[in-house]
Amino acid sequence: MNDPSPHILVVDDHRDIRETLARYLVKNGLRATSAESAAQARKVLKAASIDLVVLDIMMPGEDGLSLCRHLVEAGNLPVILLTAMAEDTDRVIGLEIGADDYVTKPFNPRELLARIRAVLRRTTAVPKERDPLEQETLQFEGWTLQVTKRQLLDPEGISVPLSSGEFQLLCAFLKRPKMVLNRDQLLDLTSGRTPNVFDRSIDNQVSRLRRKIEKDPKNPELIKTVWGGGYMFSAGVEGSAE
Repeated sequence: MNDPSPHILVVDDHRDIRETLARYLVKNGLRATSAESAAQARKVLKAASIDLVVLDIMMPGEDGLSLCRHLVEAGNLPVILLTAMAEDTDRVIGLEIGADDYVTKPFNPRELLARIRAVLRRTTAVPKERDPLEQETLQFEGWTLQVTKRQLLDPEGISVPLSSGEFQLLCAFLKRPKMVLNRDQLLDLTSGRTPNVFDRSIDNQVSRLRRKIEKDPKNPELIKTVWGGGYMFSAGVEGSAE
């Protein structure tokens, strides 16, 4: 029987740190694999299903920031950075490129465990995309979204301008059609994993997007409001590689 416990990858070039932390995580009900370098971590990621990466920034060879950037660009794998007290700049860069959280060395394993569980709760709450990421042209009700070009074409082939927020919101809906997404999930998908805006901003973005794609924005047929739940994109979506 497969173990359903979250699988954590600990990447640190210091053996004592990575092995001690891995044992602590296992003791507290998680699965853990350790890697001493970014290169080894990449091999583990290809061979195993990992739910979250605890990643040291300062490592010989490829550093943690480079690996973090790769992980963020490749998918939605959560990352918690391990940083030294003097690494303020690297810590900020890590968060800017998409890391979920950070812990400063020396750290309390109990605090890190709490942060791991908090990130897992937040990220696993977001439904996974129904269509694979390589589907770069998404079509619905005669509309076409060219993802890599960030261009939306109406049924007559006319380009409809989208703000960055509207584009991210539409992508979130089109890659999860007929799934109810609450405001927290939409914030997570459109503002990064540590949103710092009010929930109401999602309602405003939805209203603006409706004005661009709905026949009657006051009686929307594509983006439905689910009372007490959030929003759902009700139309079918087809995808193809560009």
